[in-house]
Amino acid sequence: MKANPIIIISLDGVGRKDFDLLKTLPNFGKLLKSSSYSYKVNSIYPSLTYPAHTSIVTGKKPANHGVVNNILLQHYRASSDWFWFRSQVEGETIYDLAKKAGYTTGAILWPVTGKAKIDYNIPEIFANRWWHNQAMVSLYSGSPIYQLLMNFKYGYLREGKKQPELDNFSTECALYLLKKGKVDFLMLHLTDVDTMKHHHGTENEEVTHALRRHDARLGKILEAMNNNDCYKNSTIVLLGDHSLIDTEKVINLNSVFLKEGYITKDEKGKFLEPRVYMNNCDGSAYVYIKDSTEELQNKIINLIKDFSKNNDDCIEEVLSGDDLKPLGVDKNCTLMLEAKKGYYFSNDLAGEAIEEVGEKYDKATHGYSPFKEDYQTFFLVSGDSIRKDYNIGQMNLIDEAPTIAKIIGKELEGADGRVISSIFDV
Repeated sequence: MKANPIIIISLDGVGRKDFDLLKTLPNFGKLLKSSSYSYKVNSIYPSLTYPAHTSIVTGKKPANHGVVNNILLQHYRASSDWFWFRSQVEGETIYDLAKKAGYTTGAILWPVTGKAKIDYNIPEIFANRWWHNQAMVSLYSGSPIYQLLMNFKYGYLREGKKQPELDNFSTECALYLLKKGKVDFLMLHLTDVDTMKHHHGTENEEVTHALRRHDARLGKILEAMNNNDCYKNSTIVLLGDHSLIDTEKVINLNSVFLKEGYITKDEKGKFLEPRVYMNNCDGSAYVYIKDSTEELQNKIINLIKDFSKNNDDCIEEVLSGDDLKPLGVDKNCTLMLEAKKGYYFSNDLAGEAIEEVGEKYDKATHGYSPFKEDYQTFFLVSGDSIRKDYNIGQMNLIDEAPTIAKIIGKELEGADGRVISSIFDV
């Protein structure tokens, strides 16, 4: 074991407002007093789970680490594949640095870690072809022996992707590694709050219940660490990836492009490669224009703006050209769209251009600009070399990886973020 084990727990979808409740809960509140923390962490753009978690481990904006969305650009699939594999990440990660520094590494449902060189790995991946089997896809992409053992011991806890069952399973998989002293660098991804917000909205008692469950899970993890001497000098990191915003309506802009003839089908009804296509990032969206000219681009921008004007100004911003570069979004997109609060984008071609959320769509979502009001997330770190009860203030998600790299004793190459030097006792 390394002298300074590092445990990183991601609470997906936990935002700035949730921090007010978390700090009153027994386990989170106790840990907070011994920590440096921020509840003003700006996420990345688009503020989605997969780009965010890749930024957390690389310190880069999406344009520079390559994971620019949750989903791939696959207009021809009813269900697009996701960014599942380590090979899709450009550059070095903190778990690569940990391996180089001699740590034994573990990751449980951490996004974009399929086939990563992690000693104990249960990647977040799902079967996306009719001939695929969930168990085989997971085994193929992670650590087979560890996964088989965890499914044998704790598989009864899980019910597909349903919450809170999935996080209960994930927590037990983490506890197994900690109680056995198997790892000294562990990344755990928990999605209970994110799921409840998607299904019920952000202001709902189910979200409160999920936050309390997270506190109970944290208590179990802290107890396991305290009962195992090899974790007595651990650094523990808790963090969020993005917040969520309540939704009322969905924008199906591809149905407009279909109507205008920019998306077409062949005689068999199969979609051809579109001339203009929107790939959604929930609260934001990429627009790709094939063989774009200035004339065509302006035509599409005017089409989008006219559509928005006629529909409650549902699209807040249409960004192009030099406006895109500092955002760190996909370098291959032509336009970036930001939805108005209460709206989000879908790739659905079958529905109306604007639809009520109803039971078909999410009641809250993410992907919006990280600078929207009350949309920030949190970061907390506790360890022997870390200042106690210290409020970091404003920071960025891309600062987390360089800071964790410093705790490892390494420097992360090519990071866009900075080391939060103020947290270290000197």
